[in-house]
Amino acid sequence: MTTGRASRRAPGRGRRPGAPDTRADILAAARALFAARGFAGTTIRAVAGEAGVDPALVHHYFGSKADLFVASLALPVDPRAALAPVAQDGVDGAAERLLRALLTIWDDPDHRLALVATARGLLDPSGPRLFADGFLAVVIGPMGRTLGVDEPDRRMTLVASQVVGVLLLRYLLEVEPLASMPAETVVATYAPTLQHYLTDPLP
Repeated sequence: MTTGRASRRAPGRGRRPGAPDTRADILAAARALFAARGFAGTTIRAVAGEAGVDPALVHHYFGSKADLFVASLALPVDPRAALAPVAQDGVDGAAERLLRALLTIWDDPDHRLALVATARGLLDPSGPRLFADGFLAVVIGPMGRTLGVDEPDRRMTLVASQVVGVLLLRYLLEVEPLASMPAETVVATYAPTLQHYLTDPLP
């Protein structure tokens, strides 16, 4: 009888008997495929095949492909839920709300270590693709469409470029004076630039 990893990769229907690590196997397969193929090039069926389960089981554990992607990042919070209020009140003041939401999450000591670890992972060879083809598509891009801005992909990429720089310098590199700057000062300093990306004419 076949045992070990090979047996877990054998396609089956529904939940695999005697496999309590099924969820972990699905996440491992998802991380590998998202890193190799990007978000757009990865399918639920491909993840299921890599993990040796039926696609229905992937949906059972994780729901949509976007849900699976966010779960594969192992973040302490779901960024879609945490940032949803940013877009709900419209584009006016959205930059301030976005920065406040992000700083609140990152300044929380219960979240900081996990977020820093995830951010450092983006520096690995597969990291840029996970961010560009995944995080932008699943989290940042939909926010721009909800806000109703024109050229949402272009504008939200510009917003992301600024936000990533702030988070990198403040939390990973801990560059002063940004690292110890009060959150409201950070918002007052950077929000006008982000709001420009959202609403002003672009070159």
